[in-house]
Amino acid sequence: MTQQTTAETIATIGIDLGKNTFHLIGMDARGTIVLRRKIARGQLQSCLANVPVCLIGLEACTGAHHVGRQLAALGHDVRLLPAQYVKPFLKGHKNDYRDAEAIAEAAQRPTMRPVPLKSSEQLDLQALHRVRSRQIGQRTAVINQIRGFLLEGGIAVRQGPAGLREALPTLLAQRTDVLSPRMIHLLEDLAADWRQLDERIAALTRDIAALAQQNAGCQRLMGIPGVGVITASAMVAAVGTGAAFAKGRDFAAWLGLVPKQISTGDRTILGGLSKRGNRYLRTLLVNGAQALLRSPGHWSGHGFGRWLQAAGVRLHRNVLAVALANKLACIAWGVLHHENGYDPEFTRRTV
Repeated sequence: MTQQTTAETIATIGIDLGKNTFHLIGMDARGTIVLRRKIARGQLQSCLANVPVCLIGLEACTGAHHVGRQLAALGHDVRLLPAQYVKPFLKGHKNDYRDAEAIAEAAQRPTMRPVPLKSSEQLDLQALHRVRSRQIGQRTAVINQIRGFLLEGGIAVRQGPAGLREALPTLLAQRTDVLSPRMIHLLEDLAADWRQLDERIAALTRDIAALAQQNAGCQRLMGIPGVGVITASAMVAAVGTGAAFAKGRDFAAWLGLVPKQISTGDRTILGGLSKRGNRYLRTLLVNGAQALLRSPGHWSGHGFGRWLQAAGVRLHRNVLAVALANKLACIAWGVLHHENGYDPEFTRRTV
């Protein structure tokens, strides 16, 4: 079979992405392997430019969105698949060609839900959020380390970063009886690290807010109660317009804001929170819900106020926060997908 004939018979291609080399498996309409090739990263576009439009499967990983956009520009139907969806199709021992074959097999399944391709703007916004989240974790670690060192000297400070920030200068100046000069110098360095992290987090927050101001989806989301600039921009970075989900409940389930189901034998068994999907976005929505719960006097002004008041009587506060976060996720999906602003009256009519 000639190379041109082989290219014409290819219906599906699975690509195992690597740092410098890619492994390709091509299948015809019957699922027979007609192409097996290893190419360098820079050869991918030229290799697939002359292949007739076909289905191309990629595993969702670092760099997959960039490659996916390149192949989509050539006219191919590109599908990014989560790694856990590909693994059941892997046969025998693992190698790069078998990984590519498993990706091609999984991409052909009609019920397989692919990962939407992210634009470069979404990836930039996602990168800002990830760096900001990492630095917040580092700041928390610095604060905890300062508290630990103070406790070693028998000094306990009230809970919260604000209390420690206020008390630290006085402690370093006056408690020389229990803090050695070496320890005081070390705590001063940690306090400087704390200030530097505060400045970097504030700068990243400003960058995220500036990008959110330029995005219409973020502006619509910020009209929802409990959704601020951080949550709105994180949601746009993660799901774009929400087109990957058929309804808001699917989006909430993807976030892990639903009970874990272990049903069997016609028995519906629901456990605790599933905690699947995007942990960062789920945390932001739960935090936003908890902020709403702290102001019960304002509940009546929201479209879901009557539901919230009725649920508050029978549900534990933590359960209520998750239930409210689930509802906020459904509302947010509707605002993104239908490109309409938040309408409290519409929510009130449908609750």
